[in-house]
Amino acid sequence: MSDKVTVENINTPGKTTRVDAAKYHAMRDAMMKVMTTEAPGDTANEIKEATKPHLPEDLFPGGATSGWWQKSVQLDLEAKGLIKRSDTKPLRFYLG
Repeated sequence: MSDKVTVENINTPGKTTRVDAAKYHAMRDAMMKVMTTEAPGDTANEIKEATKPHLPEDLFPGGATSGWWQKSVQLDLEAKGLIKRSDTKPLRFYLG
């Protein structure tokens, strides 16, 4: 497995960024475990908190940086059409 993965951002179509593959995949796997398929879904903060127990301690000691990684993966999966966003306040997300 490559040590970097290319991610997209739904807010800036066409722009990609290379990020750490191990952290990306760990967060992606955790999000897939905890996110609902039912709209309206969960808030970003609810998803972040729910993923923490599923993250490897060596990559995210004490949940460190998990918020940044959760947002990065969320935006990438939205751009790829795997996550949907509900038009709610606060925003909610679900697997779609």
